[in-house]
Amino acid sequence: MTRTIIITGASDGIGAAAARQLHAAGERVVIVGRNPAKTEAVGRELGADWHVADFAELDQVRTLAATLREAYPRIDVLANNAGGIFGDRTLTRDGFELTFQVNHLAGFLLTNLLIDRLIESEASIVQTSSLAAQRFSRFDIDDLQGERRYSASAAYGNAKLENILFTKELARRYGGDGISAAAFHPGAIASSFASTSTGAWRWMYTNPLASRLLTSVEVGGSRLAWLAAGTPGLDWQSGQYHANNKPAATSALAADPLLAQRLWKESAAMVGLAG
Repeated sequence: MTRTIIITGASDGIGAAAARQLHAAGERVVIVGRNPAKTEAVGRELGADWHVADFAELDQVRTLAATLREAYPRIDVLANNAGGIFGDRTLTRDGFELTFQVNHLAGFLLTNLLIDRLIESEASIVQTSSLAAQRFSRFDIDDLQGERRYSASAAYGNAKLENILFTKELARRYGGDGISAAAFHPGAIASSFASTSTGAWRWMYTNPLASRLLTSVEVGGSRLAWLAAGTPGLDWQSGQYHANNKPAATSALAADPLLAQRLWKESAAMVGLAG
Protein backbone atom coordinates (compact mmCIF):
# COMPACT_ATOMS: atom_id res chain seq x y z
CA MET A 1 0.00 0.00 0.00
CA THR A 2 1.34 3.40 -0.99
CA ARG A 3 1.46 5.67 2.03
CA THR A 4 1.14 9.43 2.31
CA ILE A 5 4.23 10.96 3.94
CA ILE A 6 4.30 14.69 4.72
CA ILE A 7 7.77 16.18 5.19
CA THR A 8 8.27 19.73 6.40
CA GLY A 9 11.51 21.53 5.64
CA ALA A 10 11.64 19.54 2.40
CA SER A 11 12.62 22.24 -0.08
CA ASP A 12 16.30 21.30 0.31
CA GLY A 13 18.69 19.53 2.67
CA ILE A 14 17.81 16.26 4.33
CA GLY A 15 14.08 16.84 3.86
CA ALA A 16 14.42 16.97 0.09
CA ALA A 17 16.86 14.04 0.12
CA ALA A 18 14.46 11.92 2.18
CA ALA A 19 11.57 12.89 -0.11
CA ARG A 20 13.54 11.72 -3.15
CA GLN A 21 14.46 8.44 -1.46
CA LEU A 22 10.92 7.72 -0.29
CA HIS A 23 9.50 8.66 -3.70
CA ALA A 24 11.94 6.25 -5.36
CA ALA A 25 10.67 3.56 -2.97
CA GLY A 26 7.12 4.11 -4.21
CA GLU A 27 5.75 6.25 -1.39
CA ARG A 28 3.54 9.30 -1.91
CA VAL A 29 5.48 12.23 -0.52
CA VAL A 30 4.08 15.68 0.18
CA ILE A 31 6.60 18.51 0.18
CA VAL A 32 6.33 21.40 2.64
CA GLY A 33 8.87 24.23 2.52
CA ARG A 34 9.42 27.88 3.32
CA ASN A 35 10.90 29.00 0.00
CA PRO A 36 8.23 28.99 -2.73
CA ALA A 37 10.59 28.48 -5.70
CA LYS A 38 12.63 25.72 -4.05
CA THR A 39 9.55 23.97 -2.71
CA GLU A 40 7.86 23.99 -6.10
CA ALA A 41 11.04 22.76 -7.79
CA VAL A 42 11.26 19.68 -5.55
CA GLY A 43 7.56 19.03 -5.95
CA ARG A 44 7.73 19.21 -9.73
CA GLU A 45 10.86 17.07 -9.83
CA LEU A 46 9.05 14.28 -7.98
CA GLY A 47 5.60 14.87 -9.41
CA ALA A 48 4.53 15.43 -5.80
CA ASP A 49 2.16 17.84 -4.09
CA TRP A 50 3.85 20.83 -2.50
CA HIS A 51 2.75 23.41 0.05
CA VAL A 52 4.48 26.60 1.20
CA ALA A 53 4.53 27.70 4.84
CA ASP A 54 6.99 29.79 6.84
CA PHE A 55 7.14 28.38 10.37
CA ALA A 56 8.21 31.80 11.65
CA GLU A 57 4.52 32.75 11.28
CA LEU A 58 2.07 30.55 13.17
CA ASP A 59 -0.90 31.69 11.07
CA GLN A 60 0.84 30.09 8.10
CA VAL A 61 1.11 26.87 10.11
CA ARG A 62 -2.61 27.02 10.88
CA THR A 63 -3.42 27.57 7.21
CA LEU A 64 -1.12 24.70 6.25
CA ALA A 65 -2.85 22.36 8.71
CA ALA A 66 -6.27 23.24 7.29
CA THR A 67 -5.00 22.64 3.75
CA LEU A 68 -3.47 19.29 4.65
CA ARG A 69 -6.63 18.15 6.42
CA GLU A 70 -8.68 19.02 3.34
CA ALA A 71 -6.29 17.44 0.85
CA TYR A 72 -5.32 14.17 2.58
CA PRO A 73 -7.94 11.91 4.14
CA ARG A 74 -5.08 9.72 5.31
CA ILE A 75 -1.66 10.80 6.64
CA ASP A 76 0.61 7.86 7.37
CA VAL A 77 3.71 9.80 8.39
CA LEU A 78 4.24 13.38 9.51
CA ALA A 79 7.93 14.29 9.52
CA ASN A 80 8.50 17.49 11.50
CA ASN A 81 11.83 18.27 9.86
CA ALA A 82 11.72 22.07 9.46
CA GLY A 83 14.25 23.92 11.60
CA GLY A 84 17.48 25.85 11.75
CA ILE A 85 19.96 27.69 13.89
CA PHE A 86 19.92 31.47 13.90
CA GLY A 87 22.01 34.35 15.21
CA ASP A 88 21.08 37.04 17.71
CA ARG A 89 17.92 36.61 19.76
CA THR A 90 14.98 37.58 17.56
CA LEU A 91 11.26 37.55 18.16
CA THR A 92 8.78 36.42 15.53
CA ARG A 93 5.66 38.43 14.79
CA ASP A 94 3.90 35.96 17.10
CA GLY A 95 6.12 37.20 19.92
CA PHE A 96 8.19 34.03 20.40
CA GLU A 97 11.93 33.53 20.18
CA LEU A 98 12.67 32.49 16.58
CA THR A 99 14.68 29.32 17.23
CA PHE A 100 12.10 28.01 19.69
CA GLN A 101 9.20 28.73 17.35
CA VAL A 102 10.66 27.38 14.11
CA ASN A 103 12.21 24.23 15.60
CA HIS A 104 9.61 23.28 18.20
CA LEU A 105 6.48 25.37 18.58
CA ALA A 106 5.39 25.37 14.92
CA GLY A 107 5.76 21.59 14.63
CA PHE A 108 3.95 21.15 17.93
CA LEU A 109 1.07 23.25 16.60
CA LEU A 110 0.94 21.50 13.23
CA THR A 111 0.93 18.06 14.85
CA ASN A 112 -1.85 18.97 17.25
CA LEU A 113 -4.00 20.50 14.52
CA LEU A 114 -3.67 17.24 12.58
CA ILE A 115 -3.82 14.87 15.54
CA ASP A 116 -7.27 13.39 14.87
CA ARG A 117 -6.30 12.63 11.27
CA LEU A 118 -3.02 11.13 12.45
CA ILE A 119 -4.85 8.95 14.99
CA GLU A 120 -7.30 7.77 12.33
CA SER A 121 -4.32 6.82 10.17
CA GLU A 122 -2.33 5.21 13.04
CA ALA A 123 0.47 7.45 11.87
CA SER A 124 4.15 7.75 12.68
CA ILE A 125 5.37 11.20 13.75
CA VAL A 126 9.06 11.84 13.23
CA GLN A 127 11.01 14.73 14.76
CA THR A 128 14.36 15.82 13.36
CA SER A 129 16.35 16.42 16.54
CA SER A 130 20.13 16.61 16.97
CA LEU A 131 23.12 15.65 19.06
CA ALA A 132 22.95 19.33 20.04
CA ALA A 133 20.23 18.37 22.53
CA GLN A 134 22.97 16.73 24.58
CA ARG A 135 25.94 18.90 23.65
CA PHE A 136 24.61 22.46 23.71
CA SER A 137 21.31 22.65 25.60
CA ARG A 138 21.01 24.69 28.79
CA PHE A 139 17.34 23.93 29.18
CA ASP A 140 15.22 25.93 31.60
CA ILE A 141 11.49 25.23 31.45
CA ASP A 142 10.91 28.63 33.07
CA ASP A 143 12.88 30.43 30.34
CA LEU A 144 11.73 28.88 27.07
CA GLN A 145 12.17 32.19 25.25
CA GLY A 146 15.79 32.71 26.30
CA GLU A 147 14.97 35.99 28.00
CA ARG A 148 17.31 35.43 30.95
CA ARG A 149 20.17 33.81 29.08
CA TYR A 150 20.60 33.41 25.34
CA SER A 151 23.10 32.11 22.86
CA ALA A 152 22.40 30.74 19.40
CA SER A 153 23.97 27.38 20.28
CA ALA A 154 22.02 26.97 23.53
CA ALA A 155 18.76 28.03 21.88
CA TYR A 156 19.28 25.42 19.18
CA GLY A 157 20.28 22.72 21.67
CA ASN A 158 17.24 23.53 23.80
CA ALA A 159 14.94 23.30 20.77
CA LYS A 160 16.37 19.92 19.79
CA LEU A 161 15.83 18.67 23.34
CA GLU A 162 12.26 19.96 23.09
CA ASN A 163 11.84 17.81 19.96
CA ILE A 164 12.75 14.74 22.01
CA LEU A 165 10.55 15.70 24.95
CA PHE A 166 7.68 16.26 22.50
CA THR A 167 8.32 12.81 21.02
CA LYS A 168 8.22 11.21 24.47
CA GLU A 169 4.97 12.93 25.37
CA LEU A 170 3.36 12.10 22.01
CA ALA A 171 4.11 8.43 22.63
CA ARG A 172 2.75 8.61 26.17
CA ARG A 173 -0.44 10.48 25.29
CA TYR A 174 -1.36 8.82 22.03
CA GLY A 175 0.45 5.48 21.92
CA GLY A 176 -2.75 3.76 22.95
CA ASP A 177 -4.53 5.42 20.01
CA GLY A 178 -2.12 3.97 17.46
CA ILE A 179 0.32 6.88 17.22
CA SER A 180 4.04 6.10 17.08
CA ALA A 181 6.67 8.80 17.53
CA ALA A 182 10.43 8.95 17.11
CA ALA A 183 13.17 11.57 17.16
CA PHE A 184 16.55 11.27 15.48
CA HIS A 185 19.93 12.87 14.89
CA PRO A 186 20.61 13.12 11.14
CA GLY A 187 24.33 13.87 11.55
CA ALA A 188 26.22 17.11 11.02
CA ILE A 189 24.88 17.68 7.53
CA ALA A 190 26.50 19.57 4.67
CA SER A 191 23.51 21.78 3.85
CA SER A 192 22.28 25.37 4.07
CA PHE A 193 20.98 24.62 7.57
CA ALA A 194 23.13 27.29 9.30
CA SER A 195 23.10 29.91 6.55
CA THR A 196 21.15 32.33 8.74
CA SER A 197 23.43 31.87 11.75
CA THR A 198 26.68 33.61 12.65
CA GLY A 199 30.10 32.77 14.05
CA ALA A 200 31.37 29.20 14.33
CA TRP A 201 28.12 27.59 13.19
CA ARG A 202 28.05 29.57 9.95
CA TRP A 203 31.74 28.94 9.34
CA MET A 204 31.38 25.20 9.88
CA TYR A 205 28.51 24.89 7.43
CA THR A 206 29.70 27.31 4.76
CA ASN A 207 33.51 27.03 4.75
CA PRO A 208 34.57 24.65 1.94
CA LEU A 209 37.32 23.04 4.02
CA ALA A 210 35.23 22.56 7.16
CA SER A 211 32.26 21.29 5.17
CA ARG A 212 34.32 18.28 4.04
CA LEU A 213 33.97 16.97 7.59
CA LEU A 214 30.18 17.01 7.37
CA THR A 215 27.77 14.22 6.44
CA SER A 216 26.06 14.35 3.06
CA VAL A 217 22.40 15.30 2.80
CA GLU A 218 21.77 11.90 1.22
CA VAL A 219 23.01 10.07 4.32
CA GLY A 220 21.10 12.42 6.63
CA GLY A 221 18.00 12.03 4.49
CA SER A 222 18.29 8.26 4.61
CA ARG A 223 18.03 8.39 8.40
CA LEU A 224 14.77 10.28 8.16
CA ALA A 225 13.57 7.94 5.40
CA TRP A 226 14.47 4.89 7.52
CA LEU A 227 12.10 6.02 10.25
CA ALA A 228 9.39 7.12 7.82
CA ALA A 229 9.50 3.84 5.89
CA GLY A 230 10.01 1.61 8.91
CA THR A 231 7.48 -0.28 10.96
CA PRO A 232 7.15 0.94 14.56
CA GLY A 233 7.63 -1.87 17.05
CA LEU A 234 9.65 -3.84 14.51
CA ASP A 235 12.22 -1.50 12.96
CA TRP A 236 12.14 1.09 15.73
CA GLN A 237 10.49 1.65 19.08
CA SER A 238 8.08 4.51 19.70
CA GLY A 239 9.16 7.23 22.09
CA GLN A 240 12.87 6.79 21.48
CA TYR A 241 15.66 9.00 20.17
CA HIS A 242 17.86 7.52 17.44
CA ALA A 243 21.25 8.11 15.87
CA ASN A 244 22.71 6.00 13.07
CA ASN A 245 19.41 4.12 12.87
CA LYS A 246 19.52 2.80 16.42
CA PRO A 247 18.53 4.02 19.89
CA ALA A 248 21.02 6.53 21.25
CA ALA A 249 21.89 8.43 24.40
CA THR A 250 20.91 12.07 24.73
CA SER A 251 20.40 14.64 27.48
CA ALA A 252 19.35 13.10 30.78
CA LEU A 253 16.49 15.62 30.88
CA ALA A 254 14.84 13.81 27.98
CA ALA A 255 13.97 10.97 30.35
CA ASP A 256 11.97 13.22 32.70
CA PRO A 257 8.25 12.58 32.03
CA LEU A 258 7.14 15.50 34.20
CA LEU A 259 9.32 17.86 32.19
CA ALA A 260 7.85 16.52 28.94
CA GLN A 261 4.33 17.02 30.28
CA ARG A 262 5.06 20.56 31.41
CA LEU A 263 6.64 21.48 28.06
CA TRP A 264 3.50 20.22 26.34
CA LYS A 265 1.24 22.30 28.58
CA GLU A 266 3.39 25.43 28.21
CA SER A 267 3.51 25.00 24.42
CA ALA A 268 -0.24 24.41 24.19
CA ALA A 269 -0.94 27.58 26.16
CA MET A 270 1.31 29.59 23.84
CA VAL A 271 -0.58 28.53 20.70
CA GLY A 272 -4.05 28.59 22.24
CA LEU A 273 -4.67 24.86 22.51
CA ALA A 274 -6.01 22.87 25.42
CA GLY A 275 -3.19 21.36 27.48
